[in-house]
Amino acid sequence: MGELRPLGDDLTDASRALAQALRDLFEGMDVSVRRYAARRQRDPGTFSRYLNGTRLPPWQVITDLFTDLAEDRGAAVTTDAIELVRRLHGSAVDAGASPKHAMEILEQQLADADRASRRSSVRGDVLGDALLDRTHRIADLEVRLSQLEADRIAERKRADELAAAHPDISGLLQERDALQLDVQQLRAELREAQALRVAAEDRCNLLERQLDAVEKSTAPLPATASQDMPKILIVDDQPGNLLAMTAVLASLDQELVTVSSGREALKALLDHEDFAVIIMDVQMPEMDGYETCAHIKRRPRNRDVPIIFLTAMGVDSEHSARGYAAGAVDYISKPFDPWALRAKVAVFTSIYLERRAQQ
Repeated sequence: MGELRPLGDDLTDASRALAQALRDLFEGMDVSVRRYAARRQRDPGTFSRYLNGTRLPPWQVITDLFTDLAEDRGAAVTTDAIELVRRLHGSAVDAGASPKHAMEILEQQLADADRASRRSSVRGDVLGDALLDRTHRIADLEVRLSQLEADRIAERKRADELAAAHPDISGLLQERDALQLDVQQLRAELREAQALRVAAEDRCNLLERQLDAVEKSTAPLPATASQDMPKILIVDDQPGNLLAMTAVLASLDQELVTVSSGREALKALLDHEDFAVIIMDVQMPEMDGYETCAHIKRRPRNRDVPIIFLTAMGVDSEHSARGYAAGAVDYISKPFDPWALRAKVAVFTSIYLERRAQQ
């Protein structure tokens, strides 16, 4: 196996501890950095920097490492080991939080949203071509059927001869009916693909504004009286998480309303009207974040308030798709980057102020 690069000289204690833990996991697979990077289609230089602590890896990289280690060993990694590395990763994120790291997170999210938009666009083109083909074929069949019907009316005396000359009329009818069903299906799929593209484009626009907010992190929000600034609703059943998010968002000079359950969130939305954004944990007892989001979106009074899901479950395609389907506008994982979270909240606050100024 190729040797690992030495740990960086100027690492923080948190980054050094995380890098050492990742090196221990990686060495358990007895494979070179270059070979492993090729297996996962990653840049070997970047992955090497993850292992020497000079660059903080996304949590997905660590999850892939757990998966590959379990496959090589033939046994799953223990829950205790995963939780230990998760804590080390969270400490390293907190210690290394910076505009640069937030930019990396947001740029990755922007790339994912752009990829979804392009996939939806290609899917829409394919469905559109198929729909056009089916429409043309139906039109051709209609002409042929009309001609046959005209022949039958004009030459009733020759009905037997005409039937013999055109024995496939029932087959034509069946083909037309099948094509009409295809058209209905394709139109439904096309509408779905177009909706996915619109949603992905909206996420791209939001992420570009969030990147701009990080780049201009010292720039104030539009001037307005402090008492007129919209509120932020934070929903999490863990007091420590509420305290952490309050500390991160305190610099935005907005009132923070914190609650510990979905039911308390619904009550808070009845008591207040001017929320710019809702930050909500997914895993909560009694009523989880998805169910709470669904209740909020059914209320005409609150359905337009943007919701950001903040969760420790990871941002894989299944969870993020469920979050967007429930009505969320964003979906980020714990441990979160403070700069990225502040940028997202600041953008939604600006959108709220822009809309209010137009009313």
